Formats: sequence, structure tokens, C-alpha cells
Amino acid sequence: MWNTENVEKEANKIRHKFSRFLRILGPGLVTGAADDDPSGIATYSQTGAQFGYGLLWTSLFMLPFQTAVQEACARIGVVTGKGIVAVCKQFYSKKIVLSAVILVVIANTVNIGADIGAVAAAAQLIVPIPFVILTILFTIIVLLLEIFSSYRVYARILKWLSLALVSYLITVFIINEPWIEILKSTLIPHFEFSFGFFFMITGVLGTTISPYMFFWQASEEVEEEKAKHLSTISSPPRISWNFIRLIRIDTLIGMTASEITMWAIIVTTAGTLYVSGITNINTAADAAKALEPLVQTFPNSGFLAKCIFSFGIIGLGLLAVPVLAGSASYAVAEAVNWNEGLNLKLKRAHGFYGVIIIATLIGLAINFVGIDPMKALVVTAVINGVVAVPLIFLIAKIASNEKIMGEYKSGKISKTLVWLTFFAMAAAAVSMFLLL
Repeated sequence: MWNTENVEKEANKIRHKFSRFLRILGPGLVTGAADDDPSGIATYSQTGAQFGYGLLWTSLFMLPFQTAVQEACARIGVVTGKGIVAVCKQFYSKKIVLSAVILVVIANTVNIGADIGAVAAAAQLIVPIPFVILTILFTIIVLLLEIFSSYRVYARILKWLSLALVSYLITVFIINEPWIEILKSTLIPHFEFSFGFFFMITGVLGTTISPYMFFWQASEEVEEEKAKHLSTISSPPRISWNFIRLIRIDTLIGMTASEITMWAIIVTTAGTLYVSGITNINTAADAAKALEPLVQTFPNSGFLAKCIFSFGIIGLGLLAVPVLAGSASYAVAEAVNWNEGLNLKLKRAHGFYGVIIIATLIGLAINFVGIDPMKALVVTAVINGVVAVPLIFLIAKIASNEKIMGEYKSGKISKTLVWLTFFAMAAAAVSMFLLL
């Protein structure tokens, strides 16, 4: 017979281990979830629709590169107790600082606009409300959430919103997929020397290894330190190799979740849209068709697929836009020595929240110039792919600088992976321009 006391002890151990695991999950998971923003969904969907399974290998091969770059950003944040721009300001010239800030603010603002437009377009699939009204409504929701929600509550919300992506993973196993071909496409790289191919490769790289993620994760690790009282304004961070190890676990989990989602979206769209001859995604309704197999046995399956797609895009948009605006604001605030941080109230960080508001409103305004929301998402990803190149160069230099990082500077593996990421993304961007 079962001993009730022993069963209870084992249950408590499991609960304790699970609680410890959940506590490890922080900025790394949030960054990974935010990485699969509406721009990511659109870019991966277009990739599957246009090239079938041909670019599946990117999800596997990018994982170590993406993880290495984000781990370097996180390590910079926890070791220095500062964001990337603040570190640049202390150790590099004003030109480098200004260049970094301009690049991330421009890329993020364009991305904000594309994401807001996508959220509104997705919502229109299920509610007959004008596009303009929806964009304004979602902008207000995002600003209220970011400005008036505390950091701890906000982070908790962001963790659970990431579950909206599960629908793609479920759909993968419902469709009758050619698994041998999928396995080969995942493991063996495929190249085409054309503008369209390298345009999409640059977009996939840009939406996966995005500039805003670099600044966001570094700054949010600092926020986590402050929330856990590991760092204060007057004293350096109190960290250890064990703390670094936990951050690496958090980052790896977040990036793995991001790449699995990317893989699932490409497989799903390739197995539904590409095989049906739909090679260009022009509207949110086109993208939603990829989820129809998930609900094909239900009445009104087309509408249900639109609902699932809409909820996912809306949830991810509410997740990503604050991250985009927040990372731009961290960059500006660090450059001009403003009070910064989502843990601060509005009255203590006027400038920081002012940048968030301005960047979000400019992003909103971009939607009123007649750009198609779904196409804008893919173009935004390509812009990110180009902008990320000089920023990764800067991150590689900082993370391996012993004067800045001390004993926590990049090791051989980390340094190699980050530099390989730089060269790979530079090669993709240059190839795209050469093949124009």
C-alpha cells in the first residue's frame, strides 16, 4: 500500500522543483516569446508559403547563434549592472553610442508600426471594426499596460502570453506531413542564389536575431537584479557563476522555444499554403488558412482558424510592442542619463516613458500612410536583419572585453558563435543587395 506521508513528501519535492524551474524563467523566456512577434509570424509564414520546407534548416542552425548573442547581451547586463548603451557610453566614443541608439530606435519604431497594423488586421478577421479604430485601440492598451503596470506583474503577463503560439505546434501533427522530407530539410541547408532567397534569409535572420532583443534582454536582466536586490545604483551587482548559469538556462529555454515555434510555423504553412499553390501571403486571412487543419472537423472551420490566428497575433502584438518601445527607450535613456526602468513609476521616469509613448505613437502613425500590414511585417524583418549586423559586432567586442566583463568575459565557444553570427548575417545582407 502507498504510504500517504511519503506520497505527500514526493509531491512536495516535485512542486518545489517545478517552482524553482519557473523562477529561473525570466527575461530569456520573455525575449524568446517576444521574438515570435507578428513580424516573425508573418516572415516565417511567408517563408513556408514561398519556399516550402526549403528553409527549415535555418531554425536548427540559428539556435546556437541566437542563444550565444542573447546570452552575451544578458551577461553584459548582469555583470555591469547596465544596459548596452550605458556600457558603450562608458567605454566607447560618442559616435558609437549615437549610432547604436539611432539604429535601434529606427528599427524598433518601424517594427512597432508593422506590429500594430498586424494586430489590427488580425482583429478585423473576427470583428467588423474599421482598421484605424482598431490600431488606436490597441495602441492605447499597450501604452496603459506598459506605463501603469508594475514590472513584476508585467513580466508575469508576458510569460503566459507566449502560450498563444502552441496552436502552430499542434497543427503540425494534425497535417499529413512528409516527415522524411521535413527531416532532411531541417538537417541539410539549402541555398538558391537569387534576390528573393537572400531577401527572405535576411528577413528570417532579422526577425529571429533582432536588434530590439539585444537591448531588451540586457536591460531587463538589470531590472531583474534590482527586483531581487542583487544590484543598486550605488553598488555593483552581486553575482556568481551559478547566477550566470541560471541566466544561460533561461536564455536557452527562451531561444529554443522561439526556434521550435519558427520551425512549426514554416512546416504548417508549407504543408497547407505552399502545397495548395498559395506562395504569397497578402492578407491576414491568407496566413490564417494555415491553421484550418486544426479545426477542420468543426463547423465554420475557416472562421475558427481566423479566430485562433487572430488571438495569437493580438496576444503576441501586445507582448512585442511594449518590448520594442521599451528597448528603444532603454537605449535613449541610457545615452542621456535619464532615470530608466519599468520598475519605476511614471513620475520618476518622465523621459523614459516619454520615449515609449513617442515611439509607439510614431509606430501608430506609420499605419496611416497606406502600407499593407502583412507585407510591412516582412520588410520590417529585413530591416532588422541589416541593422543587427553592426550591433552584433559591438556586442561581440563588449562581451569579450576583460576590462568591462572581468572574469565573466566570453569564453572561446561563446566568442566564436557570436562572431560567426556577425559574419553570417553580414554575408546574407550583402548578398541580398548584390543580387538586387
